[in-house]
Amino acid sequence: MYGIVDCDNCYVSCERVFRPDLNGKPVVVLSNNDGCVVARSNEAKKMGIKAGTPYFQLAQQFPNEKIAVFSSNYELYGELTGRIVEIIKQEAPAYFRYSIDECFVYFDRLENTDNKELKEWGENLHQRIKKSVGMPVSIGLGPTKTLAKLASHFAKKYPGYRHCCMIDTDEKRVKALKLYPIEDVWGIGRRYSAKLQALGVQTAYDFAQHHGDWVRNIFNNIVIYRTWQELNGIDAVPNEEMAKKKSICTSRSFNGMVSDF
Repeated sequence: MYGIVDCDNCYVSCERVFRPDLNGKPVVVLSNNDGCVVARSNEAKKMGIKAGTPYFQLAQQFPNEKIAVFSSNYELYGELTGRIVEIIKQEAPAYFRYSIDECFVYFDRLENTDNKELKEWGENLHQRIKKSVGMPVSIGLGPTKTLAKLASHFAKKYPGYRHCCMIDTDEKRVKALKLYPIEDVWGIGRRYSAKLQALGVQTAYDFAQHHGDWVRNIFNNIVIYRTWQELNGIDAVPNEEMAKKKSICTSRSFNGMVSDF
């Protein structure tokens, strides 16, 4: 069983740790040089603020709204997310940091751990991180990494999951796939999702229902094929291929992407 721990609105949550008065209020974080919006609170998203909106347009588009705006502070984000990883390190039998705000965990099938205990583990982990670091996280659990990523989306979106969603039966898997847009599936990407939509594939379920030969013939891409396998419950993404996301920020002060604190 795999899990993924995902910080909710990571940059915004980091800023709110020291500004709890901003909880429940619209908050955005800007890119380097305060160029455009790179992170938004749920309240800012509901207002209609889009990722990538130029900073100077905020006042024009939302003249009567009070929005808290922060410049990026990557040293702060690295410090706080590092504390979260240290907690995960203590609580999980195996883990892999995938990006600044995401960390995969793995539970060996041979361990004497049932699904109810895993769900409680996820809920307790959320509570410990919130209490110790002050940041909310969402946790997804599933038989594959892709299904765990998908489950974390529902944990983030629906409060009834108590911050931890588990896909542990085929019935739950099918229901989740039917509700999940194909463009949001981990490993698909914008270009391939457009091609799939042109072929009539709108959801993860539509994609998973196709035959593996169809996937290979249409795309001739091992990553897409493994995504199809994972959506069907087949563990296909090797740990060594879960390359870390490199892009944390782009700065005029450096020659490339900054990913090492």
